[in-house]
Amino acid sequence: MKVNDNHLIFAAVILLFFAAYSPQKTEMLIIENQEPSAWFYAQRAFPTGHLNQKTYRQAQRQSIEMRKQSRLSQDQWIPAGPTNIGGRIVDIELKPGSPETIYLGTASGGVFKSIDDAQTFSPIFDQSLSLSIGDIAIAPSNPEVLYVGTGEANPGGGSLAYDGYGVYKSVDDGGNWQDMGLHSIGSVGRVAVSPQDANTVYVAAMGYLFENNSERGVFKTTDGGENWDQVLYLNDSTGAVDLSIHPLHPDTLYAVMWERVRRLEYYVYGGSSCGIYRSYNGGQNWEELSNGLPTGSNIGRIGIDISQSNPDVLYAIYADKTGYFEGLYKSEDGGDSWFETNDNSLSNIYSSYGWWFGRLKIDPQDEEVVYAIGFDVYKTSNGGDSWSYKTGIAHVDMHEVAISAVNSSRVFLANDGGLYSSNNGGDSWTHENGLPITQFYTCEIDESVPERLYGGAQDNGTNRTLSGNPDAWASIYGGDGFRCLVDPNDDRYIYAEYQYGNLARSTNYGSSFTSATSGISSSDRKNWNTPVTFNPLNPNSLYYGANRLYKSINKAVSWSAISDDLSNGAGSGNQKYGTITTISVSPVDTNYIYAGTDDANVWLSKDNGELWQNISNGLPQRWISRLVADPFDVHSAYVCLSGYRENDYMPHLLKTEDEGATWQDISAGLPEAPINDLIVDPQESSRLIVATDVGVFYRDGNTESWQALGEGLPLLPITDLDFQEASNKLVAATYGRSMYYLELTVGTQKQKTIRNSQLHLAPNPTSDYFNIVMPYICGHELLEIYSINGKLLFSQSLSNAQLTFNVHDLHLSKGVYIVNLEQDGKTYAQQLIVE
Repeated sequence: MKVNDNHLIFAAVILLFFAAYSPQKTEMLIIENQEPSAWFYAQRAFPTGHLNQKTYRQAQRQSIEMRKQSRLSQDQWIPAGPTNIGGRIVDIELKPGSPETIYLGTASGGVFKSIDDAQTFSPIFDQSLSLSIGDIAIAPSNPEVLYVGTGEANPGGGSLAYDGYGVYKSVDDGGNWQDMGLHSIGSVGRVAVSPQDANTVYVAAMGYLFENNSERGVFKTTDGGENWDQVLYLNDSTGAVDLSIHPLHPDTLYAVMWERVRRLEYYVYGGSSCGIYRSYNGGQNWEELSNGLPTGSNIGRIGIDISQSNPDVLYAIYADKTGYFEGLYKSEDGGDSWFETNDNSLSNIYSSYGWWFGRLKIDPQDEEVVYAIGFDVYKTSNGGDSWSYKTGIAHVDMHEVAISAVNSSRVFLANDGGLYSSNNGGDSWTHENGLPITQFYTCEIDESVPERLYGGAQDNGTNRTLSGNPDAWASIYGGDGFRCLVDPNDDRYIYAEYQYGNLARSTNYGSSFTSATSGISSSDRKNWNTPVTFNPLNPNSLYYGANRLYKSINKAVSWSAISDDLSNGAGSGNQKYGTITTISVSPVDTNYIYAGTDDANVWLSKDNGELWQNISNGLPQRWISRLVADPFDVHSAYVCLSGYRENDYMPHLLKTEDEGATWQDISAGLPEAPINDLIVDPQESSRLIVATDVGVFYRDGNTESWQALGEGLPLLPITDLDFQEASNKLVAATYGRSMYYLELTVGTQKQKTIRNSQLHLAPNPTSDYFNIVMPYICGHELLEIYSINGKLLFSQSLSNAQLTFNVHDLHLSKGVYIVNLEQDGKTYAQQLIVE
């Protein structure tokens, strides 16, 4: 990302966000789902507060088998990008002896490899059961041997809903991977391989994020991962987050222990068991180092590194329990004693959330050169006597630095915005493209120009491509990006949102935005991902879900509440929102409005919000992730659920055909995983496509059996879908691998059409008449009007370039229609809305 005004605005938004929500220095820190990990976990753990990891892994394996057996494999998912926006990278490894080979570990998108010095990258880890990466290690004695510890150890990332799935090993430079166990260690802070033996490996395990467990601390193998021993353990709330091995005496190693307890209601990121430990005998015995180092109950996360050129020199960076910078310390005698460097200029490096960083890196050729990373990156060239700011144009939130062993000026930086490189020791940075690792919450197709895709992304705002090229995306709105809508009739109007319902509107194709929350009470509760949707028959009208439902009839210029509180209140225990999560308006009769909440309520209004009826009876008590009104039958609707069963089977997709009086489970055969979105084929209501945490699946009404849809989609959460009927284009938003699309060959078999400016309908929407305007007549035009389910209603050859039709003469009742124009061998189409 090059420096520009949007980058500066984004950085300011992030600073203000964390300043507003920085926890106070108290013994027990109370949080209100301020971070994506809490939001991801909360909906999947509701109502018990516990996420069933075993059921999730079973769902993953079922998804893999369904993909192998699918008869729909002719549909190929195509990467849509962005590859130039980035996303969170947690580790960088440079291959010894091969300076152009680079490995990257991403927060939720797997491992990537480059063999051309970051010019191009390829995913090499997609067959594993966890694409959340904690750390990568290359064996110094045999660089073809790689180890990957799964599960991001940084406690704020949304990739942590499921933690990791242990350690994997490759003996062929990442070509193939073997599961080496440790499935219950949750997340990995560091993997360290003995410099003399590729089979001797240490893993710093942090344990589960939202649960205490004993599978944490330091684990060791001497047989390449066939067997593991837990060689350092303090208690079930203290894990290991960092490791360093002496390059000449590999039995000497240093481990950093971090006390970390988290629940949805609170967290404690420090305590008296935090500290640095040293072993001289390969982990058999340990001693805590304290001479000159901070101690006590207020210590938080610590990062450590050992000099490769002079192993007597070590550096350690400390945060306190709250996350403020505590100090940067140096040892010149192998850790026997420590002293604080001149670190006054680093006082703001952690900005009250040091638990998100905790890393530093020493130049492998010079122990005087050190990079310290936090919200920003700083560098010393004199052993810590002075530090200089080096962030420059780079995205904030730093997670790793890698320095070339043969050229100290060549430096790589990993952060929440992706990968940056420098050829001058960090004096300037270049954002490296080619990495499809953006964590999307939503996706949107511009109905007028389906090549244009939009989406809201974690850490990277709202983005779009105008050309459809994966490397041609740009940010158009800041913060953490969420719902994004493009007016299907007039794409000058674009709506974008950042966290907690901060909605904005653009009237100039996204060139600028203004706030669009006038009339929405600031005291109302809003979800981290606040729902906003169009009236399907009139995009001038929109709906917004706080704890009450709001409606706008003037393109979000102003809003009015049309319901009371539809939740059960502010919430307690493991549910902290008490908000509407999903809205659906019937395209058959827009007086029918459905709303679902994060505390298991489904509501229906049949009179445009005047009266509301709770229709949740018969549904499992789960977070309502999506509601979809049937496009053909006003009495029918679908409900998608998040969460997991504890023991017995639990449905995740149900349908009502009687306005919620009864619900029918239609998810039998699907993997038992959260369903995040549903598309109903606009030509046939029994054809369904669902986005789940383990892939995309399809059901044909003729067989009523679920199948995996397409090939090429990584095994990670699919958070949103959008479908453009005219082109049969289906777009999927992934949380960690950007977007994908495919052109459906299943379901609809109608002729594909092109929607563009060749055909104009005005006024649209209409309740009386409409004009059809074309730029010219060639004498071979055919005009057709279809119902939304593909039934031909009207057909006429054209004789002039403008025609006027009365909807009553055409017997067009209120609804949505497709107007087709066949001209010069092509078919153009526009949607007509009759009110």
